[in-house]
Amino acid sequence: MHFIISESYRSIHMYSVISTAIHYGLHAVPVRVEADVSEGLPCFEMVGFLSSEVREARERVRTALKNSGFPIPPKRITINLTPANIRKSGTGCDLPVAAAVLAALGILDEKLLSRYIVVGEISLNGTILPVNGVLSAAILAKESDCEGIIVPEKNAREASIISDIKVIPVSDIEQFIHICEEGFPEIEASLPAENIWETSYPVDFSEIYGQKMLRRACEIAVSGMHNLLMIGPPGSGKTMTAKRIPTILPDLTRAEKLELSQIYSICDLLDEKRIIRNERPFRTPHHTSTPQSIAGGGKYPRPGEISLAHHGILFLDELPEFSPRTLEVLREPLEEKQIHISRLDANITYPANFILVASMNSCPCGYYPDRSRCSCSPNAIHNYVNRVSQALLDRIDLCVETQELSWNEMQNSGPAESSADIRRRVERTHAVQRERYHDETYRFNSQISGSDLELYCALDKESRNRMAEKYEEYRLSARTYSKILKIARTIADMEGTECICWRHLEEAFLYRSPNKKYWRC
Repeated sequence: MHFIISESYRSIHMYSVISTAIHYGLHAVPVRVEADVSEGLPCFEMVGFLSSEVREARERVRTALKNSGFPIPPKRITINLTPANIRKSGTGCDLPVAAAVLAALGILDEKLLSRYIVVGEISLNGTILPVNGVLSAAILAKESDCEGIIVPEKNAREASIISDIKVIPVSDIEQFIHICEEGFPEIEASLPAENIWETSYPVDFSEIYGQKMLRRACEIAVSGMHNLLMIGPPGSGKTMTAKRIPTILPDLTRAEKLELSQIYSICDLLDEKRIIRNERPFRTPHHTSTPQSIAGGGKYPRPGEISLAHHGILFLDELPEFSPRTLEVLREPLEEKQIHISRLDANITYPANFILVASMNSCPCGYYPDRSRCSCSPNAIHNYVNRVSQALLDRIDLCVETQELSWNEMQNSGPAESSADIRRRVERTHAVQRERYHDETYRFNSQISGSDLELYCALDKESRNRMAEKYEEYRLSARTYSKILKIARTIADMEGTECICWRHLEEAFLYRSPNKKYWRC
């Protein structure tokens, strides 16, 4: 059966499609905004599995267009956002909804707009406001072979990081319509004059005096990407040292900088002046932080501290003061290097490849075993250190005790080694591991699977015999034994030795001894 559509009906039945993007986890996903304007009872409906802030766009768009001199006629307007199986959230859909309505009304050229991704929030007076996640949307525009992306003026520099796409910044509805009429002349977004990819840190390892064993433990930790726990009295330099650990890690690659910047863009934490996130992150959540703030989540899941620490350091100061529930959420990410967040409407995976660095006192007052200052009972000490579960301790490779500096050590320690000098050695050790594990799914010694320990951590005859004696003498567990082997593997790599010798194992034992002292494990 065939229907004949009259020309009069065509003249009042208008349809348009505009492309936009929403961030789903770390990446942006394409969304089509369909607008249908037809005769009928005047209304403005929006469908397509929408969150409340997206649904509210109809009132913002209607009022903004009226205040910008483009009132919507009394028609039946239906907006559909596809695909319908992905929940749309955020305020970045305002501008594409407005563009779709204007294109359906014949005010804008839909064919011209179809070559661009459009994102932006609209205020009631027609001003176009910045939104989060623009960097991911710009990456999607390039991957989708779009000609460019239309963004709020304050997001233009962020989008301009991605080369080979045209970035069209707009400040309000009137300007948006005007540049559409002109065919989108290329407008260069002003990037900072300095090199936006340059890495610099305000702190340096040369500022740390003494603490030879602690400095050595930090270098081993970053060389093999091992987790580290520091135990010592207040004022012994634990926090000061932790803040400088990112400075001895190799510089991020451009791909890693972009990935990290995407995470910070989603959370609206990018530096407005430098735009790109170049330095290794150093995140220090307070001990009152909730499990959700550490792992990430919410009704519409956002990255947590472990994802903001991606490619860097997550530092937990005063480790026993964190709630057990908060510490337990770290167990899976420390193994998997990512976090899975499941909600009714979404299953999101965020990256979480970080080094855990933690610090704690040895007792409630902090001065044990110095009994001239510590008056804590054995039971109080036991209860304090056992706030840290064995399950979490099993995921910390190195444990080192820090000591208070004496007057002579502070005055006569001499110039300390700089971060740049240490970083060069770390880069060489990382290169050794990249070559060794090029056929594996992991890259660093800390990640060696149990089945590959014998292959990559082979011992000479003397080391094997002496290790057998130590295993029985100290009643080591299989997990502790594997961690000692991995630490020794890193120490051997730092020395440039392929075979693990007894001196490497002996030093590795030193970084497990505080566990025996405080936890008897």
